[in-house]
Amino acid sequence: MRVADDIQSRLEAALAPDFLDVRDVSAKHKGHAGARPEGETHFDVTLVAAAFEGVSRVARHRMVMKAVGDLMNNPVHALSVSASAPGEKG
Repeated sequence: MRVADDIQSRLEAALAPDFLDVRDVSAKHKGHAGARPEGETHFDVTLVAAAFEGVSRVARHRMVMKAVGDLMNNPVHALSVSASAPGEKG
C-alpha cells in the first residue's frame, strides 16, 4: 500500500472527514533531512471534519497525528496539516 493511501485510510476511519486531500510533496524535499530517493516521506494534508467543531488548532493537529500514528518518523518524515470544521474558512 502506498503511504498516501495508508494516511488517507487512517484519517477517514478516525475522523470521517467531509473533505480530505493527501498530497505527496516529497519531490520538493529531495536531498533534505528525512527524504528517501523513492519519496513518500513528506505530505500535505487538508481536511474538513465535524470532529473539529469547537476544537483548538493544536488539538486538531493532535487528533490527526494520533490517527496517523506509527507512520510518523518512518516512513513519514513530515506532515503539514490544515484542519478545519465544516463552514470554517481554512
